[in-house]
Amino acid sequence: MVVNVRKLYALRFTIDNWDKISKFIILISSMKKITACMAQLSPVFLKKEETTEKAIAAILEAGQNGARLIVFPEAFIPGYPEWVWTNPPGKKILTNPLYEALLENAVSENDLAIQKISAAAKKAKLFVVIGLSEKNSEASNASLYNSIFYIDDKGNLLGRHRKLVPTAGERLAWTPGDGSTLETYNTDIGRLGGLICWENYMPLARYAMYAQGVQIYVAPTWDYGPVWHSTLKHIAKEGAVFVIGVGMPFKMENIPEEFEFKKLYEAGKEWINPGDSVMINPKGEVIAGPLNKAEGLIYAELDLSLISHSKWMLDVAGHYARPDVFNFSINRTPHRIMEEKSK
Repeated sequence: MVVNVRKLYALRFTIDNWDKISKFIILISSMKKITACMAQLSPVFLKKEETTEKAIAAILEAGQNGARLIVFPEAFIPGYPEWVWTNPPGKKILTNPLYEALLENAVSENDLAIQKISAAAKKAKLFVVIGLSEKNSEASNASLYNSIFYIDDKGNLLGRHRKLVPTAGERLAWTPGDGSTLETYNTDIGRLGGLICWENYMPLARYAMYAQGVQIYVAPTWDYGPVWHSTLKHIAKEGAVFVIGVGMPFKMENIPEEFEFKKLYEAGKEWINPGDSVMINPKGEVIAGPLNKAEGLIYAELDLSLISHSKWMLDVAGHYARPDVFNFSINRTPHRIMEEKSK
């Protein structure tokens, strides 16, 4: 009988060290998983300070619950300008005080509200994506963008995205953004990026995210319901990404009595927006939500290995792209109101 000593030694090594090997495999696998949180919350309508404090409380709670990322709804600070869908555009007696309050409670990059949220992100050790009305502080400081700010787990502002096309009535409150903010951010939890509400119906804007390697795709929104959910599922499957679609629950009681437009709703109406937040994996499967007609923090585990599992079959910005057939580019030139030129 011939004994293969090398094989015996290899077998012994495998048996003796299997426990350590298996623990190592589990560790490597767990490094690709993070917990994400959707903050389906109502703002304190047109009150920047109070809404900021509500955001901070949610950030700290999510951090205590092990989340590495929290995403807030579209225009969370100081609240979505719902009146753009009810007020007649020429009825200035209704719109003027509302825009005045929106502008007064909007934020800018160096705003105290952003500093407080950044400090909370650092304390909670998580990433924050938050929707807000942003002043055009680089120019008149009197027009607004529908923006999302990205803040890392060390409290640094990674960047912002300004909605490219405010939809229909939203044009009465917000001005369009430009391609300079169509960015993604490489972080230790994955590459973050995304679009706001109906920007997600813009195929080329979505492709800009895919082409930059987005892995966690945020979609703060005012939309809700089955059709919207089907859109988010499509994006998740198309891009092989995790989609976090966060809506804003909003009731009639959230609108202060002082605002006359509240009287334009039909009698007995309770809910204006049910929220309906969902998280979807790269297979197009819902993994959290929808949460309907309620406030809450919704959690789910994101296993980033599922991205590569999906992309080996369909990578629309990789092997499934045809750059020899289709030409794609992004104009990142900021649309500045004024250029400074030295003599």
